[in-house]
Amino acid sequence: MVLPVHAPNHPGQTPDAFTPDSRQAWVRLVIALLIGSIGAVGMWAVVVVIPVVQVEFGATRGAVSLAFTLMMFGFGLGGVIAGKITDRFGIVPAMAISIAFLGVANVLAGLSGQLWQFVAAYFFIGLGTSATFAPLMAEASHWFERYRGLAVTIVASGNYVAGAMWPPIVSWGTQEIGWRYTHIGIGIVCAGLMTVLVLILRAQMGRDTVHDHANAPPPRVDLRLSTNTLTVLLSIASISCCVAMAMPQVHIVAYCGDLGYGVARGAEMLSLMMGCGIVSRIGSGYLADKIGGIYTLLVGSLAQGFALVFYLFFDSLTSLYLISAMFGLFQGGIVPSYAIIVREAMPASEAATRVGIVIFASVFGMSFGGWVSGVIFDATGSYAAAFANGVAWNALNIGIVVLLLIRARTGSVKTGPGFAT
Repeated sequence: MVLPVHAPNHPGQTPDAFTPDSRQAWVRLVIALLIGSIGAVGMWAVVVVIPVVQVEFGATRGAVSLAFTLMMFGFGLGGVIAGKITDRFGIVPAMAISIAFLGVANVLAGLSGQLWQFVAAYFFIGLGTSATFAPLMAEASHWFERYRGLAVTIVASGNYVAGAMWPPIVSWGTQEIGWRYTHIGIGIVCAGLMTVLVLILRAQMGRDTVHDHANAPPPRVDLRLSTNTLTVLLSIASISCCVAMAMPQVHIVAYCGDLGYGVARGAEMLSLMMGCGIVSRIGSGYLADKIGGIYTLLVGSLAQGFALVFYLFFDSLTSLYLISAMFGLFQGGIVPSYAIIVREAMPASEAATRVGIVIFASVFGMSFGGWVSGVIFDATGSYAAAFANGVAWNALNIGIVVLLLIRARTGSVKTGPGFAT
């Protein structure tokens, strides 16, 4: 569970009251976005180096893909741990631990002599990366009131900014100095830059108080489901959409290499995909304000399935660039939609816990999807069946979202802008 996080009171710091939505809040938000963009490098570096690591260790694609799986598991587990540390001691100590893990683990990945060591290092990279996502989003949610949804999606875009920025850099480094020295360099650079940014954030945060949800507005959407039942349904939906999402995100680089286009082209497609995902993620916040979280999730899920089907029929270089851009534009807003639905349909006092559970489910879906796609490739010799597997999982997600939409439309719903009545 990722609990609400806050900047702790420190008597020695400035007593000036912080004003939500102020210029200071936006400065904090920019710093948080930069931290997330740098710290999420591990989520995308492994995708770029899968082919070269496979060759060096003489392993199967599925075996090397376990590095992504373990990284995502560490990411999900670390979100729980980092959230508790942040809740008790503040975001700065949590980020300090994150920096230490990222720096050391990337160096260890570069020094690994066997595949299991490389895979284990990525588990610790995932632990380090976790503090840059859910805990940082929760922290940012306390800096805004009027623009809270936008702020959360901007922080959530940090890992997409990383996806747009890092793959070409990692690809260049792998070609010029090798994947080992590239990982060592990543560890050193991330530790240095993130330390500076966290110190700046600490200075900006000054003195804050715990965000109180006691007087928060009640849920606006009545789905006629218990919170536990709704959490389970959202978790299954989250797993399903992320299994589908993982196929292009994890294997597009290797896929391009298999087609003869080279891994550099695949890294460019991944960067393009994530860049378009930034637009989608932020835009989803605006869309949810107009039509509600469930409708926003349905739009994103339908669009993602549409893009996945295109991968089944087109594999020319130009078409793959276009489809990858389209996929990024379509799927970027899906995961933040779950957090919006939780807030619309559950009490504020439970929102952080429930969001943490659903995000952990999405992490499991991404890790499982990345691994099973590699296994399917090993079994069939191509990615066609893996793309079809993604389409099937995406269909399950759509079915659950349609069920929730039907219950929202037929249930007793409190009116409000952007919500079904």
